[in-house]
This record gives sequence, C-alpha cells and structure tokens, in this order.
Amino acid sequence: MQEKQGKSAETLAPRGRQEKMYKKRGGQIDALSTPAFFGGVRLDPRNTWVKMAEILPWEAIEGKYAKGFEGSTTGNPAKPARMAIGTLIAKERYRFSDDDILEEIRMNPYLQYFIGLPEFTHEAPFDQSVITRFRKRVSPEMLAEINDIIIGRKKAEEEEEEEREDPSDDQSPSDGEGTGESSGGEGHGQEPGNEGTMILDATCAPQNIRFPTDISLLNEAREKLEEMIDAAHALGVTEGKKPRTYRNRARKEYLRYARNRKPTQKLLRRSLRKQLGYVKRNLTHLEAILRQHPGALPERLMAYLMTIRTLFEQQKEMYDKRTHSVEHRIVSLHQPHVRPIVRGKTTAPVEFGAKIEVSLVDGYARLETLSWEAFNEGGTLQESVERFKADTEHYPARILADKLFRTRDNLDYCKRHGIRMSGPKLGRPPKDPALYREQRRIEREESGKRSEIECTFGVGKRRYTLGCIMTRLQHTSEVSIHVAFLTMNLFRRLRLLLVHFWARGFWCFFPAKPVSESATRSMTPSSPVIFGLLAA
Repeated sequence: MQEKQGKSAETLAPRGRQEKMYKKRGGQIDALSTPAFFGGVRLDPRNTWVKMAEILPWEAIEGKYAKGFEGSTTGNPAKPARMAIGTLIAKERYRFSDDDILEEIRMNPYLQYFIGLPEFTHEAPFDQSVITRFRKRVSPEMLAEINDIIIGRKKAEEEEEEEREDPSDDQSPSDGEGTGESSGGEGHGQEPGNEGTMILDATCAPQNIRFPTDISLLNEAREKLEEMIDAAHALGVTEGKKPRTYRNRARKEYLRYARNRKPTQKLLRRSLRKQLGYVKRNLTHLEAILRQHPGALPERLMAYLMTIRTLFEQQKEMYDKRTHSVEHRIVSLHQPHVRPIVRGKTTAPVEFGAKIEVSLVDGYARLETLSWEAFNEGGTLQESVERFKADTEHYPARILADKLFRTRDNLDYCKRHGIRMSGPKLGRPPKDPALYREQRRIEREESGKRSEIECTFGVGKRRYTLGCIMTRLQHTSEVSIHVAFLTMNLFRRLRLLLVHFWARGFWCFFPAKPVSESATRSMTPSSPVIFGLLAA
C-alpha cells in the first residue's frame, strides 16, 4: 500500500504487466500461528499477544479482507490482513495514537509477531500514514462479521464447509432433548427452544469536537468563506478586484460577545444577526465567482462550501423562528455527519456523536444499530431479536431492557414468541401478597442483571476509546467504534479461556471438592459463564 515516496518506487510492478493489488496469503498465516517460527527473539507462549494470535480466525479475516481488493490491478501491493487488523486491535488496546502504536510495534517483538511479521526487526514495518489506509480499507460490516465469529454467533466459512461435508456432526436433537426448535404453537408460554438472556441498551459514542454554539459555528463558517475568497482571488478569477468581506469588523463583533462573561439575550440576538449577514455576503460573492468560473475552488473547499450553505440555512431558520432545534442539525464544519444526541443525563444532557444500540449475551457485546441521527431504541428491538434468531436458530428466553423498550408492540411481539421481558406486567398488581412479592423480587433481580451492560459501556468508554472517538471521517469513526467492541470481546474471551484452563488443572488436583450451591451464589457476574465452561 502507501509507503514513503522513496520506497514506493521500488515496489511498483514492471511495465506491460498487470498484477493484483492484493495477494491472498492463506499459507503464510498457518506458518506464523506458533511462536516457534518467529525468528530473532525467543517468545514466551504464555504472552497475551501470543495467546490472542491463536484465538483470532486469521483465515476468515484474510478471506473477507481480500474481497475488498477484487478487480484492483493498480497501485502498490497492499499489506496483509493480519497486519491491518492486528495493528488496529493493538492501537485500540493501548489507546495510542498512530505514531505511538507504530513506535510500540517497532520495539515490541510480541506485537510484531501478532501482526504477522516472520522475524523481529528494529525497522518500522510500514509508515504512519498506512494506519489511516487500514481504517479506510476495513469496512464496519467486515468487523461486525469478525466479531460475530469471535463471540460465537456465526461460524467461519471454513467451519461451515467442513460441516456441509460431514453433516453427521451437526445434527440437532429430535427427541426433545437439548434446545431444539419448538414443535408446539406460538403464544402458549415460553417456547422449548428459547434459551439465553439478551440485554439491550443504547448509548452515545462522543466525537472529539469542540462544544458547538451558534455564534461560534457562524464565526468559523465566516472565516472559512474568507479563506475561499482569498484562494479564488489568488487564482486571478476576481478580475483583479477582491470582494469586500469586512473581516476585521466581523472579528471584533464576535469577540465582543465571546469575551462577555454575562451576555444578555439581546446581545446574543444582535451578534447572531450580524454574523448571519457577514456569512450571507460572503456566500453571495462566492456564488458569483463560481457562476463564471466553476472550477475556481478545489474539491476540499467545495465540500466545506456545501456544508456552510446548509449551516447558514439552519441557523437562519432557527433565528427567525426563535428555536434551538432543526432537523439534521450541523454541529461541526469539519465533521458534518455528527448530530446532537439528547440523552437527558445530569453530567451530559446532550452528546455529539453516533448513537449505538448494543446487545449483551453471555457477557459478549454486539453492536446492533449505529446511526448518526437520533432514533428511538424501542423501534429496533424486534430487528435485534430476529438477528439473534437467525444466528442461533432460537429466540432468547428473556430480554432485559429499560422502559423505552417496553412498548405495547414489543410486549405483544415477545408474548407471541414466548419471550419474557423485564419490568412489571401491564394492568393491576395481583391481589395475592405472596405472588406480588415474588414479582417484585424478580423485577429487582432482573434490574440488577441489566446493569451489566452499563458496566460494559463504562469499560468501553474508560478503558477503550468509546468515550472519545478521535477519527474525523464518518467511515473511519464507524470503524473505530466496531474495533473497540471487537477488542473488548477478544480480551474477554482470552480471560475466560485462561480461567477455564486454570480451573481444569485445579480440579485435577482436588477432584473430591465440588463447588457448593452457596459458593455459586457468591461468585461474580461473570462467574456463571466460567462455571458453564467448567461443566461442559
């Protein structure tokens, strides 16, 4: 892919000969699957990154990554999929910048093994700008499929082919044992095939933008328009006479409001009116220039111009109607896809970023919905459940969610499919005091269990980068969000595997001491998952 100019000329294909931009590396991945093949440094097989390399389905990742290069015959040969995905995972784990993670890879032999290098080297394997290309090459859909393989929702293509060749290993029980599909009708209690608990909730992944105000956005738009007028004048398309912008006067009027510690509503309205006038004047000058010279501005400035036109219309509408809301409101000139998300929290009543809906099953998080526009999460519950049914061939036994998901339509949907939904039942409480106390106990228990997804959000925003997305483009921001959930699930799976192997060794030495039921109740929320692995 893109290297430094001094190196790129050495990797170009000869003239008269077309080579593919990406060559699938199926055999090389198997050769690097053990640290014994890594040259230069003796690696510890117990290291976290060595274990992580064993967990990841590199062959499936390679196949999905290669599909993005189908039909490409121009350009330098691309870096392997293991290098691209491995770099993004390591960067997310350490919360490093592109420069810092590249320096860490150069110094760390375990990271070099993790991204697929055959031996340790003191030279950086690629340039810092290549990490940006990695984010652009990887698609959110691809990362979602890899995450489904990691959490067990889907199987890799190689495993599916093996099952089709040997169908005897994948026969579902037909005598009523296990968790097969229900043979009875719908609506008569919980279906026999329903199992598992799905926890649903929504949150916002804030972008790294300045807190937007109307006056600051208009001032920034005015300055950007002045930059465009200067660029057009430098090209000589203004007939030697530069349009007047009154930039010094506009700057003073903006600072008069910005430096006022207690601005009044009257001062705010007057400042907005004047900034709107300056922006409108500059837009009129640019439209006159572009009518005579359509190619006067480069593509980058034309994209800003389209954004500023929309911003001016929105601000003018809010000023005339004396409101503070408008559809598809722009809050950043550099990231026009970002929208305000009203969350109603005390610390942050409004957040600016992507709104995401997440499902949690057995402790593994899955991104169900990602939207830059605000949406009602209650309208996405049925789609999330149907995707769960398509992947696992059964519905969940219960759904734990907050009140926004408990719409009448969703309650009827859960009743038809035998799914219990958390929260109080509709109608009056039962007259039997014992039955009423039991219902309240179940509600409290399910409410405590539902808080597990809040812990997941906290880990993602404090330990990983969900709390502040640093990438600027819409595509790369979505990739960063997906990589965060993928990395969280990877390290959770690694922890469970380590505990599983440790526990098996422990029970080999002490086979006569089974765990009591009281000890089971005192375990952590993640312990039932570990206990299920031990019982398997």
